[in-house]
Amino acid sequence: MGPKPKKPAGKKKISKAERQRLLQEEEERRQKEEEEARLKFEKEELERLETQRVEKEKWRQLEQKDRERRNEELEELSLLESCFPEAEKLKRETRALAQWKHYTQCDGSPDPLVAQEMNTFISLWEEEKNETFEQVIEKSKLVLSLIKKLKLILLETPPCDLENRIIAQHQGSILRLQELLSLKMDVATELLLRVREASTLVDVDSGNMEKIIQDENVSLFVWANIKKNPRYRSVKFSETQIGFEIPRVLATSNVALRLLYTRYDHVTPLRLTPATEEDYEPMVVEPVKKEEPIEKATTEEKTVIEEKASIQEVEPEPKQEREFSLVQEEETNLEVLEEIEVKRTSDHEDENSETNKYELEMRLLSEAVSAAQLHLVENIVDIPYAFEKFQVDLCHFSTLGGVYHLDILELPPQYKPVKGWVLVEIRQEGLQRFTYPPETTDEPDPENAFPPIEVTLEVHKDVIFFEDPKVIRWDTEGTARHQEGQRQGITAGKRWKTDGISCVYYDRENRLLTFNLDTLGPVALIQDAHINMPYQSWELCPLDVNRVVLTVTTLFIELQIHIKENLCMLASVKLKGQEHQCHLEGRWMTPVPFILALKEAGLNIFPALYSHFYVVVNNKVPLVEVKAYRQIALLSSAFVFRWSKWNMACNSTNVVIKVKEYQAEGAENRPWSLLMFSGDRAQILRIREDSDVFSEALKDNTEFHSTLYHMVKDFASPRAMERVRSSDSLFIDSVCHMLLSIRVLSYS
Repeated sequence: MGPKPKKPAGKKKISKAERQRLLQEEEERRQKEEEEARLKFEKEELERLETQRVEKEKWRQLEQKDRERRNEELEELSLLESCFPEAEKLKRETRALAQWKHYTQCDGSPDPLVAQEMNTFISLWEEEKNETFEQVIEKSKLVLSLIKKLKLILLETPPCDLENRIIAQHQGSILRLQELLSLKMDVATELLLRVREASTLVDVDSGNMEKIIQDENVSLFVWANIKKNPRYRSVKFSETQIGFEIPRVLATSNVALRLLYTRYDHVTPLRLTPATEEDYEPMVVEPVKKEEPIEKATTEEKTVIEEKASIQEVEPEPKQEREFSLVQEEETNLEVLEEIEVKRTSDHEDENSETNKYELEMRLLSEAVSAAQLHLVENIVDIPYAFEKFQVDLCHFSTLGGVYHLDILELPPQYKPVKGWVLVEIRQEGLQRFTYPPETTDEPDPENAFPPIEVTLEVHKDVIFFEDPKVIRWDTEGTARHQEGQRQGITAGKRWKTDGISCVYYDRENRLLTFNLDTLGPVALIQDAHINMPYQSWELCPLDVNRVVLTVTTLFIELQIHIKENLCMLASVKLKGQEHQCHLEGRWMTPVPFILALKEAGLNIFPALYSHFYVVVNNKVPLVEVKAYRQIALLSSAFVFRWSKWNMACNSTNVVIKVKEYQAEGAENRPWSLLMFSGDRAQILRIREDSDVFSEALKDNTEFHSTLYHMVKDFASPRAMERVRSSDSLFIDSVCHMLLSIRVLSYS
């Protein structure tokens, strides 16, 4: 056998004293580490507390400094913001001048502001008979111009200057003009359908009458079923793709089809002046007289003395008489000087009175302008209307491209030649509409069924639809119920609806829309009014003295709006990154007509009082928003303002924007500052746009200010501030109005 393997050497046994020593060393090391950690924590805590104390002391000093100069800064801002009442005063003078120019032109058109002239115009037109469609279209240009002027008066005039009586008067004139224009077109259509020269309008192939009349505002397509051929069911108007596919029962009936397309919408109920929470009392301010020069008294004094002297030099006098005359002259001069002194005192009092009157006028105008601006950014609390099934929510959607009036008409009696005479039956009831489908029918006959009517329309080229347009119809039955007295909601019975429409197809390339209608009537196209909200970004950048460009980028478009003086212009439209030619480009308009024109073209970037119900936004406190827009407009001549992602991160009482001074050369290389404003305090933030977390910490070596103006003044050049102070009041007012209307701080 081999040798036995050796047992492994066992571990050396540690004595009890050694173990005790090791445990004691471990405990001492642990205590030492804890003591070091405690001392480190206490040191860090002391440093943190000291830092907090320093920060608090610095913050306290900054707040104290801000409070000390607050009144001075607000007074300076108030002087700068006097441009807003000055602009309103200029606009009032412009409106008065326009009314005076209309009066002096004597062109026969009525003044829309004068109710008597409007009533006379309407009454005289009502009395005119047998007008052709061409004559009605020509007259409609004046009528549409009057309607547009009345709408602009209601929209542009501040609420404080509009009495309820005046609002009702203007809205009544608008409705009367709309109804009369519609009636005149019906009468002209009836006259067209029974014209003696109808044979010249008959289509050679079909034997039926066809007539097309087109104008910039109105297009008429009329087809009369003269032959009543049951095989002729496809109605296509010559040289167009517009037409109908009619069922057999209409192809054999004594009817006419009319498509009356109007670029305007006189069907949707009029809603121009939304209700406000406060009723404004009318404000009447007497015109300010020109101030008389202060030197007036001195001039009069010199004139009187010179006249006296010239009189004395006429004849030489004896010595005694001359001495007596000198005494008399001194007394007379003293009396004259006393009279002039009294007059000078009176003139100063008049000047003070005029100054006080001017200051009162400006103060009242300032209050009126502030109230109107605040109203532009207010949000209603509740949705104003309850909607029925299939009813179109006109707060959510807007009609675009006008209205297509589709009608089936009964053919009026035709002219008949009898022994050299031409006879025609004139019906008192006028143009009659053919009821389709009939209200009561017998057992259904397969050959005489009442299927839907296929309609093909052309979408106007000046309207942009970002998605396929939705077709809606006017509820004529509801209108009848309204006439019977049922009133509820927006206007009971008068509504757009989506039922009764099927098989909708849109050919985007040719802008042709085909759909089926259960019964013909007024038809319109709608689009989501908030399809371009919220905005993805925005920027306000100076171009020149009193001229800026406002760029708004949405999911579908990028709009560039130029603003100068009191005018706005659409400079460019990019549709999904591609340039898009718009008929509005290059046309300068005042802000309100410009906004209306963009809305009518489908370029709606103007939130309404109820838009926050349909768009997820970060609504800011209205007063903070108004103050921010006013001061951004004041600074817009010399500074670039841009959207910041941190505006959504802060609460509703603050707004955050990026700002930097504008310079024609090297502007892109200048750094941006993140500026936060709460309405009564402005500060530059320490964070950058690409930071990970939002913080309200103040940037190093900066201070608080009570206004945006004084905040940017800290880092601005003297040249920039001079451009700000020399900005035109109408320009600042226009920039502010566009910012208030687009609401870039709440809807981006």
